Amino acid sequence: MPHEKFVAHSPYLPFDPNVADYNTTFQHLSPWQFNGWKKESLSWKTGCYLHAGLNPASPYRLQGPGALDLLREACINGFTRFSVGCSKHAVMCNTQGNVMADGMVLRTGAADFMCYFLNPYIDYLVASGRYDVTGEDLSGKTFLFQVAGPKSLAVLEAATSDDLGDIAFLWHRPSTIAFEGRDIPVRIFRLGVARTLAYEVHGCMEDALDVYRAIAAAGKQFDMERIGMQVYGMHHTESGFAQSYIHFLPAYTEDPDFMAFMAGRADVYMRNLPGSAGAVLEKRYANPVELGWAHMIRFDHDFVGRAALERIVEEPHRRIVTLEWHRDDILEVYASQFDPHAEVAFMDFAANPIWTAHNSVVFCDNVMVGANQIGVSSGRVFSYFYRQMLSLALLQPEYARIGETVEVIWGHPGSQSRRIRATVARYPYLDLPKNADIDTNSAKRSQPLEMHPD
Repeated sequence: MPHEKFVAHSPYLPFDPNVADYNTTFQHLSPWQFNGWKKESLSWKTGCYLHAGLNPASPYRLQGPGALDLLREACINGFTRFSVGCSKHAVMCNTQGNVMADGMVLRTGAADFMCYFLNPYIDYLVASGRYDVTGEDLSGKTFLFQVAGPKSLAVLEAATSDDLGDIAFLWHRPSTIAFEGRDIPVRIFRLGVARTLAYEVHGCMEDALDVYRAIAAAGKQFDMERIGMQVYGMHHTESGFAQSYIHFLPAYTEDPDFMAFMAGRADVYMRNLPGSAGAVLEKRYANPVELGWAHMIRFDHDFVGRAALERIVEEPHRRIVTLEWHRDDILEVYASQFDPHAEVAFMDFAANPIWTAHNSVVFCDNVMVGANQIGVSSGRVFSYFYRQMLSLALLQPEYARIGETVEVIWGHPGSQSRRIRATVARYPYLDLPKNADIDTNSAKRSQPLEMHPD
C-alpha cells in the first residue's frame, strides 16, 4: 500500500548515506547522530562542531518605523543602545511575567531586524495592527548553521578567507564563503549556547548545501565533528542555558488572545508531557527571573509583564541550579528493567529526547525534600566530559544552595517511581572560558584558541 505522505530529508544539509539514525523534527528528517554521541559531545570543549539541525530557526524579518516600538513594548530588554551589527537575546513575557517567547534579534538596518525563535508570538504582535511594521516569515528562505568550539574561529576563517577576530560576542557582520568558483554572501554571527567560543553562519536557502559543504571541507584539517539532534540539546544543560521545549514551555495558554490567534495550532506545542510532574502545563512555565535572566530586565520602559516582574524580583522566587544525580540511584533504575515487579520508567541514555514529531518532549520531574515538593527538574543529560548525570532545576531559594541534597521523582504519574538523590552543583556546570570573555582580537593568532578548565 503506497504511503500517503513521506517525511523528506532535511533540505538544509547534504544527504549522507552513512547516517542511519534520524529524528523527525520541523517536518523533515534530521540526523540524530553522525559519529557517535560521545565524540560529538566532546566537540565543543576540545575541538569544533558543525550543526544544521535548528533549521528552520523560525526566521522572521521585522521592518518598519514602528519596529523598535514593538520590541520595546514586548521585551524585557533595554533598547537605548542597539546598534546595527549588534544583537539581543530578546525575551517576551505575558502579564503574569511568564516567558511567551525568547530568541535572538539581530539589527541589520535602521528599521530592519532579523528575529529567530520569536515566531509565532512576534507574528501575533505584528498582526495586532498596533505598530507601523511589516513582518515576514522566512522559513524555507534562509538557513542558519552553528559552528562551535575552541577551533570554530579557525574553521570559519579558513572557510571565508577572512579575519573574523574583530567580531565581538553578540555582534555580526557580512562575509563570503568560496565554493566551486563563486563567492557566496553570508553573515557571521558570534553566538552559541555551547558557552564556549561559537558562531552562526546565516545565508539564503539556495546557498545552504554549498555553504555546508564548504564549512565541512574547511573543518577537516581541524577534525571538526558534525553533531546531530541528540547531542544538540545536551549542551544547553551543561552550559546552563535554559531552552524552551527542552527545559520549559512558553506560557501560551495564559494568553487567551494569543490562543485565539493560533486557532488551535498551539496545541502541537503542548503535546507529549512526560515526567513525574505529569501533564500540568503550568509546572513547565517559567519567568525570566527564575531562569537566570534577571540581569537583562530593564525597568526603564513599559513592557508587557513589567509589573509582575517588579514584584517577582523583590520577593523570594525559585532559582535555577544544576543537579548532579547520584550514580547508585540511577543504576537501580536500569537494574529495575530486569525485574517485572519493580520496573520503573526507562531512562533514555544519554539524555531525554528532544524535539520530535510531537514538537515538545519536555520531561518535567518533581523535586522533593521529604514530603514537600520544592521545585521541578528538566533537561536531564549524561555529560561524558564530566561523567555525571545532570539536569537543570528550578528550586525554592532555601534549597538552591551548592551541596544541598534533594530527590528527583523518576517515573510517570500512575506508575512505579523511584526517588533519585541529587546534589545542587555549580551553575552553569561547564567550567570552561565562556564565549563573551574570550579575546579573539588579540595579537595575530598562529594556532586555534585553546580552552582549559578554570
